[in-house]
Amino acid sequence: MSDVIFRNCVISSDPERLDAARVHHWLSTDAYWAMGRSREKQDAAIAGSLNFGAYDRGSGEQLAYARVVTDRATFAWLCDVYVDPAARGEGLGTALVTAVRDHLEPAGLRRILLATADAHGVYEKIGFRVLETPGKWMALGLQ
Repeated sequence: MSDVIFRNCVISSDPERLDAARVHHWLSTDAYWAMGRSREKQDAAIAGSLNFGAYDRGSGEQLAYARVVTDRATFAWLCDVYVDPAARGEGLGTALVTAVRDHLEPAGLRRILLATADAHGVYEKIGFRVLETPGKWMALGLQ
């Protein structure tokens, strides 16, 4: 992915730029879906995924993160989207998810899914919709 510039940030899928310790801290202490996730589990998730970060253009500090689990052919699951509290409210989350969507677009994926308890408006801005037939979907594991 070519880097995407958003205001004073650069959005990149370069795995060398990720601050894995910061991502783990954010998710394991402040994300309702990942509270208590171990560093080992988070590192394994990063290793098996396509990862995106948003970084301050001046300092290089990571300000946001998103992870995609995908076969890069038919399906993707967008997860672990997180924006540092100090960087919220300026559209960075929307810009990050837009960059993810645009990066995946050339693959011609049939479906990109995500789950959220509280950020429907962010995702609706870039085209995500509530499932029309949720009764078709099933899950194995904890809900």
